[in-house]
Amino acid sequence: MSAKSGPASTSPRWKYLLKRSWPTIRVVLSIALLWKATSGIDWAALFASELQIEPLWFVAAFFCLSGAFFCGGLRWGLLMRSVGFEGSIAGYISLYFAGGLINQGLPSTLGGDSYRAIAGSHLKPSGELASSAAEEKKLDTELHQEVSLEEADPTLRLGFAMTFVDRLLGLAGNNLLGGIGLILGGATLAIWGNQLGYAVIAVMVASFLIAAIGLAWGPTRALLQKLLDRFRMNSALPGVRMAFAWPMNIAQALFGMGIHFLTILALGFCLKAYGAEVPIEALMIGLPALSLLLMLPISISGWGLREATLTSVLALWGISPSLTVLGSISYGAMTVLCVLPGAYVLLRRK
Repeated sequence: MSAKSGPASTSPRWKYLLKRSWPTIRVVLSIALLWKATSGIDWAALFASELQIEPLWFVAAFFCLSGAFFCGGLRWGLLMRSVGFEGSIAGYISLYFAGGLINQGLPSTLGGDSYRAIAGSHLKPSGELASSAAEEKKLDTELHQEVSLEEADPTLRLGFAMTFVDRLLGLAGNNLLGGIGLILGGATLAIWGNQLGYAVIAVMVASFLIAAIGLAWGPTRALLQKLLDRFRMNSALPGVRMAFAWPMNIAQALFGMGIHFLTILALGFCLKAYGAEVPIEALMIGLPALSLLLMLPISISGWGLREATLTSVLALWGISPSLTVLGSISYGAMTVLCVLPGAYVLLRRK
């Protein structure tokens, strides 16, 4: 009897230890990947070559990344307002920057997304997150304690739903841009690279068409509303329609691609600051692929994983690994600088 119950009793202990040690594992993995990406660089020879750095390209990268965060916050704010939330657009944009800042110390975007979903559901037209002691206590509970969406009130569920829709639109824009990149330069990766690009575009276009047809046809729209009612998100349909219904889905796809193209330009500018001339199709393949990898919680805000991935991809176009690592590190540092205004939102509260 005791022999059979032994593994069952120790299993929770192993799960607990793995949960406690996983953050450390991610830090070690990030450091190992960063070391791997930089180990082959002869830094002495690099600096002895009198590397010419052009700071103005960093300024251009800063504005591109800031524009990407601003546009992302604008999209999310419009989605939140479409389902009845009354916060100001400026307030939602500031929360978007705050969520981006939180993500700089986390393995994935879930932490920052959860913060803005919770805070966004409490945002007032004045820009305040809580206007009474009771609301302040409720907000603190939701932010600092584990929240079960099954037991959460409909308002909080709606905030998470619109944040999820916003992420889906971002993923769609990322994949569409990556598909175009594969069509333009996929042959450099493999003989089937171009075909993969067409396949990605076909899947994304088909997904948008299916969603648009489903939202336009009465029976499927009614079925979706019943599903939302079951999950106590009765007011979510206007936000879903704003994201995926015809013809707004075309605008959303183009807008999402534009946001990601700004990040691609920012990376290109960081590389150009060190004198690296990178083909745009290489960046359109490398950064969208990296964005998909960053969804996995295996590093700290992509450090190490970003450098290792970009070094491998851009080497196919003959870009020096040394310059790629320098540009990638600069891109990561520039991202942190761009979301620093979000600290104001976080520091306003205890």
